[in-house]
Amino acid sequence: MSNEEEKLEQEEAVETEAVEEEIAEETTEEAVDEAHEDFEDAAREKGERKQRSRRKKIETTEEKPVSEWQERVVQIRRVTKVVKGGKKLSFRAVVIVGNQKGQVGVGCAKASEVIVAIQKAIADGRKNLITVPIFKTTIPHPITGESGAGAVMLRPAAQGTGIIAGGAVRSVLELAGIENILSKSLGSKSPLNAANATLDALQKLAPFTDVAKKRGLTVAELLN
Repeated sequence: MSNEEEKLEQEEAVETEAVEEEIAEETTEEAVDEAHEDFEDAAREKGERKQRSRRKKIETTEEKPVSEWQERVVQIRRVTKVVKGGKKLSFRAVVIVGNQKGQVGVGCAKASEVIVAIQKAIADGRKNLITVPIFKTTIPHPITGESGAGAVMLRPAAQGTGIIAGGAVRSVLELAGIENILSKSLGSKSPLNAANATLDALQKLAPFTDVAKKRGLTVAELLN
């Protein structure tokens, strides 16, 4: 009887091992399947996030309006001010602001940092905008502007001439929307004086309609 009991115990042990192996295989297969499912779910979520981010980027790029105003930095200069206890260092920025449609302005500002000085100069330029009377692609008549020791002479030009100017004068004329013009700087070479003199000359321009009204003529009669 002892041998039979031992045989039964051995058979039961073998059966239990087989059952345990089957259970282990099933659990490993289930774990693998679950891992595959988790990986697929994560990939789907990642793809959905990418699509959402792309949609957001497209929406943001479409919503941003393009400003017609342009800014051009003419000069950045380091200046010092003598105060009690030493010298105070700051930066001065000269910026031209315009929309190339007949409006232009010159801004000048100081700050302890370059970026802040440029921002303040842009704000100052937008406060001091003037309207330029453009006849076709040039100015109506010759004019000379002055500012401090600077003087700038402007002359109308034929189609295809371009902007014959340099430095701050060219920047002011380009951002004002003038395409053909002749110019000559007659005074100081300072960019700020040249820009202000150009602005003074453009401000003095009189359109043909106003002159014709004063003389009691039509624009055609005045031009003829």
